[in-house]
Amino acid sequence: MLQNRKSDPAKLAGAIMQWLDRPLVLVGLMGVGKSTVGKRLATDLGIDFVDADEEIETAAQMTISEIFERFGEPYFRDGERRVISRLIDGVPRVIATGGGAFMNDQTRALILQGAIAIWLDADLATLVERVSRRNTRPLLKNGNPGEVLAKLAEVRNPVYAQAQIHVRSKDGPHHRTVLTILEALARWHG
Repeated sequence: MLQNRKSDPAKLAGAIMQWLDRPLVLVGLMGVGKSTVGKRLATDLGIDFVDADEEIETAAQMTISEIFERFGEPYFRDGERRVISRLIDGVPRVIATGGGAFMNDQTRALILQGAIAIWLDADLATLVERVSRRNTRPLLKNGNPGEVLAKLAEVRNPVYAQAQIHVRSKDGPHHRTVLTILEALARWHG
């Protein structure tokens, strides 16, 4: 039966929307594709997409990098937790979080209690290639991206593993990752 669903993502998305009653929150390291995949997933499901980092920037009226520089990471994480708390309101939507959001105990508890957490994971080479396309990542400003990402993965992956769903994001068309998420959601609920 899953093979038939695989060939028809629209039917799979329709079936998911019959039971989905909370947000889907994408977690994972920077560069894994949370925003890009999240937008496509939301479109396929016919629900809204929200980028938590964009919401934080709007609320603070400054960029994430500026918040880090002016106030530090703890201040940013507190604002991030407040924004995510506001977004987890029982309404089905797709929320892309920053790479460190799920590391905060309170934020993680909010997500696990009020949403379905989906850990997007990718191999280190893919992440390094993707993050090299942008220079807006505060945690990569001082160091070799491969080394920084490897250290982050070592610390964060065990925490990301607490997400209800784990999906590997591979290099290639994002619709493949979206389909893998849809299939994982169907199995998780089934």
